[in-house]
This record gives sequence, C-alpha cells and structure tokens, in this order.
Amino acid sequence: MEDNYRHKGLRKKLIQEVAAKGITDLRVLEAMERVPRHVFMDNAFLEFAYQDKAFPIGAGQTISQPYTVAFQTQLLQLNKGEKVLEIGTGSGYQTAVLQEMGVKVFTIERQKALYDKTRQQLPALGYDPKFFYGDGYKGLPAFAPFDKVLVTAGAPYAPPALLEQLKPGGRLVIPVGEGEVQIMTLFVKTGPQAFEKQEFGAFKFVPMLSERAWK
Repeated sequence: MEDNYRHKGLRKKLIQEVAAKGITDLRVLEAMERVPRHVFMDNAFLEFAYQDKAFPIGAGQTISQPYTVAFQTQLLQLNKGEKVLEIGTGSGYQTAVLQEMGVKVFTIERQKALYDKTRQQLPALGYDPKFFYGDGYKGLPAFAPFDKVLVTAGAPYAPPALLEQLKPGGRLVIPVGEGEVQIMTLFVKTGPQAFEKQEFGAFKFVPMLSERAWK
C-alpha cells in the first residue's frame, strides 16, 4: 500500500494534534510521523486513519488511538538499543512506533489471526521485531530481563511475571482495571522485589485475556 503526500500531510496534522494534547517527547512524535498508520487498518477505515481515534482491526481487537500510543510510548522513556517486551501485538502499529524509536522489540499476541497477519505484514514494511504467539501474562522468561515492558490491553492487575522480567530501573507501562475503563499505570523497578507505582488517569483498552481464557 502506498504512502503518498496526502497521507504524509494528514499524518503531520495528526501529530500536531497529539502534541497539542500534551505529548512533549519529540522522539515519540517524530517516530509516529514516520509510521504510515493507514497500512495497519482495514480498507474500509482508510479515510479515518489519521483521526485521533481507535478503530476495529478484527478478532474483537482495535488499533489504539494515536494519542494513547504516544502517551504509553512517552511513559516508557525509551533509549536507543533497549530491549522492549510488548504484550499485545495487535495490528502492529505500536510495534512499528517502538521500532522507529530504535529499540529491540519482542512482541506477544494471543489472537492467532492477528499474529499470523502481523507476522507477515511488519517485515514487508521493513520492521523486524521478534514475534511470539502466546500468553502475555507469562511474558518471555527465556529472553528476560527487559529494559521496558509495554502492555497494550487492559489487565486486572500487573502480572507478577512481567514485573519479575524487568531489569533494575526498568519500567512497566500497563492499563490496570477490570471494567471498561482502566488506569494507565507505571511501575519502576527499584529493587529485586521493590517497585514505585504511579497512575496517569483513565483510558479504554480491550481486555487482556490469560491463556486459560482463550485456549
């Protein structure tokens, strides 16, 4: 799918809108301006690709609102070359933004149809994360520890495995809550079993299901 001048113009306008809502990390904004969001969406939604809204992508999932993607990415405080675990590959849009930030991405998806689609699409677009099909609650212990962990679905709590798989000083960004609305939460690992917790207001995500719920 092409990325023409019109798309780029609409993307620039979207990034200006996201910045106006309080995103101040220029590296995040620049990374998002490089990612053609329209290629991650169903053709029926192409004309809406550069609105600051979430849209369905199949399998009961959504592509996150650009502001939400920017907010979560900014909270991670990414540094080039870091190892990042993403829970919920989804459309692959957030994955692409992470890679544009210069980090190594390990991404887990529990919906087989989305996993299969994104595993084909992202490399075709020039992105090369490590893909995994499985239960995000378990993380990837074989590849731990991670500098940062990002969860892109609403969880009832912060999974202990994800906290455990963080490096000292590492950051976990996760929407926590069991209802339709979750609280964006940041955990910073300050010791082997010690964490600082901060909350950043209400967001809406699809629920994160455990392996037992989707097998």
